[in-house]
Amino acid sequence: MSAQAPRTALGFDYGEKRIGVAVGQTVTRTASPLTTLPAKQGQPDWVVLGRLIAEWQPDCLVLGMPSTADGQPHPMAEPIARFGRRLGGRYNKPVHVVDERLSSYAAEDLARRSGRGLDAHAAQQILETWLNEQPPGTES
Repeated sequence: MSAQAPRTALGFDYGEKRIGVAVGQTVTRTASPLTTLPAKQGQPDWVVLGRLIAEWQPDCLVLGMPSTADGQPHPMAEPIARFGRRLGGRYNKPVHVVDERLSSYAAEDLARRSGRGLDAHAAQQILETWLNEQPPGTES
């Protein structure tokens, strides 16, 4: 049985005004908040985002997708899906989607305790959810 090489992932909490970003890796299955990028009409500064991708060289990208309690499509579902398609196309990386239903509550608590921004902490929660869903020894 061979040890898996650590794999890095960037997680995103997409919003039309701000996009939280976190970084994590598969060995510890933990993530850390990185930054919050401003967005204009749902578009990030692709140059800044490209620098983050170049710096961290993630193996994959993870997006949070909200869901409603009654099973109806969330109003942000299509803009998030569009952002995911653009991420995958621009950076030629696999994009994974994870349910972010509870990430905002956990992120609010972390942001309050740390004094840091809510959006990056939400991205951290999204990414840790995805990391913990990965079976041991699998590639991302």
